[in-house]
Amino acid sequence: MARALDRSTDPAVELDRLRQQVRAAYQEVGANLADNTALQVLEEDGQPYIVLTPLAAQAESAGLTRLRQQLSARLPPVELAALLLEVAAFTDFTGAFTHLADGQPATADLPLSLCAVLLAQACNIGLKSVARPEVPALTLPHLVWVQHNYLRVETLTAANARLVDAQAQLPLAQHWGGGEVASADGMRFVVPVRTIHAGWNRKYYAAERGITYYNFTSDQFSGFHGIVIPGTLRDSLFLLAGLLEQQTSLDPREIMTDTHGFSEVVFGLFALLGYRFSPRLADLADQRFWRLEKEDDYGPLNELGRHVVNARLIAEHWDDMLRLAGSLKLGKVKATAVMRTLQRAGALSGLGRAVAELGRVEKTLYLLAYVQDEAYRRRILVQLNRGEGRHAVARAVFHGKKGELRQRYREGMEDQLGALGLVVNAVVLWNTRYLQQALEEHQATEEAPEPGDVARLSPLLHEHVNMLGRYDFTLPERVAAGELRPLRNLANWQEQLVEFP
Repeated sequence: MARALDRSTDPAVELDRLRQQVRAAYQEVGANLADNTALQVLEEDGQPYIVLTPLAAQAESAGLTRLRQQLSARLPPVELAALLLEVAAFTDFTGAFTHLADGQPATADLPLSLCAVLLAQACNIGLKSVARPEVPALTLPHLVWVQHNYLRVETLTAANARLVDAQAQLPLAQHWGGGEVASADGMRFVVPVRTIHAGWNRKYYAAERGITYYNFTSDQFSGFHGIVIPGTLRDSLFLLAGLLEQQTSLDPREIMTDTHGFSEVVFGLFALLGYRFSPRLADLADQRFWRLEKEDDYGPLNELGRHVVNARLIAEHWDDMLRLAGSLKLGKVKATAVMRTLQRAGALSGLGRAVAELGRVEKTLYLLAYVQDEAYRRRILVQLNRGEGRHAVARAVFHGKKGELRQRYREGMEDQLGALGLVVNAVVLWNTRYLQQALEEHQATEEAPEPGDVARLSPLLHEHVNMLGRYDFTLPERVAAGELRPLRNLANWQEQLVEFP
């Protein structure tokens, strides 16, 4: 287990390494305190606390603004139904949907039926809205049969992985990141029907009940995993599941969340598994800074870091901590089950306390890096904004029935929200592909944009995608064969905006 985790079996070796890291981090922040204009160490009632100036909005150059406008203006208008068929044509994501029973041959028109079912689920409009009695693949009985036999968590996960992997191969997506960084955040959905799988929360659901769709977004804007949570259970319970149980080619090593995804146990488990946990904490003034040696002197930060970690508890449970982390890494236990066991009934077990003590050390190292490095703080903000941007696209897609989820059973919720995540990924992939084509043509005729400007482009656009009214599942022959649609002419793009061919 220790070899798989790249850890020593001797807790003294690991604790000594942590002591050196903590001392170096305190010394670096203390030495730069006078020059760090964003950070203040204040005191109230004899208790020190920190204040960090919020990040200023990142300025956008005129060139970046112009580039965004020109590229987005060239995206051809498209029906969402046609977009799904087009993405299926060049990724074959529909080939990942297998029949519930073995040995059932796929029909030639199955991709058409699957795209219709996925659209109905993702747009929350029901199968009747996309059924066409004159088209055999789109009759209502046939769509019901396809939904029942092909749409389930396993097939949605496999199909979504094909989209994520296709996104990762695009050169433009690689400008945004290499898939090593991700963020996690929850979308809240009101569930107005009677079900045991929804919970109360006045802040998010008013007088109704609801669920949280906790989803994971890569630095390439693709969503690689999602978990349905009844009500609003603490999101930190599900963080590791998103990293350990996802089935794409991405290998995120760092994950970013808002405050609700934070706990010291998560910090400890992430460190044991070799991941980096980077939450955006809203309550920095209330956070405790820890040390491993009571006698250490951290200069101007000495009082701030006055709390001492119980290193003896870490040493006593070190073997169990390695076995636990190794079992998680090898997939022998589920992450959510481990988190619930460590934090049963709101109280930590002995092993849970040891993991939390390690987490206090790792949290302190994170906090010291966070207050010291503005670029680090901005990188966290940028990635969280990507996740929020995906949510905005998902809300636009999930427009039917007032945006409420009306599934009574957990399996139905997982299937519908899995379809939503897949359709949003299809939109992101389609946009990235066309933005890349538009960028290549732009570079051939005009001065090449700054590399930093390309990295700040986004595929989270949907104004050119028609999701309302018409669901026409046809494709031009050239597009069905894998060719791109013609880009709009920039000279008269305003006139072309009004039509969706």
